[in-house]
Amino acid sequence: MEPGKIRLDKWLWAARFFKTRAIAKQMIEGGKVHYDGQRAKCSKVVELGATLKIRQGWDERVVVVKALSEQRRGAAEAQLLYEETQDSIERREKEALQRKANKGAELSPGHKPDKRSRRQLLGVKEMQRG
Repeated sequence: MEPGKIRLDKWLWAARFFKTRAIAKQMIEGGKVHYDGQRAKCSKVVELGATLKIRQGWDERVVVVKALSEQRRGAAEAQLLYEETQDSIERREKEALQRKANKGAELSPGHKPDKRSRRQLLGVKEMQRG
């Protein structure tokens, strides 16, 4: 590869979005990383000013590439490689607050339903179908 050109998986690893290049490759192939609004391959050459949408767990970040690096360095230096958009930061914070607020409201009661409860559930499901 020519000097100054770097693969997408290597840049994501160097920018500390993923712990290993193998994980970065899996995420790219799984559609969790979009390059300028489109799915990309691991070998895609990263350019300055490109927009990346990176999905990690519950969070989705939109970052703009500010610098290129082939070496993985400390977190402070890695953060200089990109800049997260203001919309992305606000959306992530808002979704985190929603998740925190909904944490107490669990969907399952925490126990296995007994025979009577199962019959009631089946009755409700039958009413919804018919």
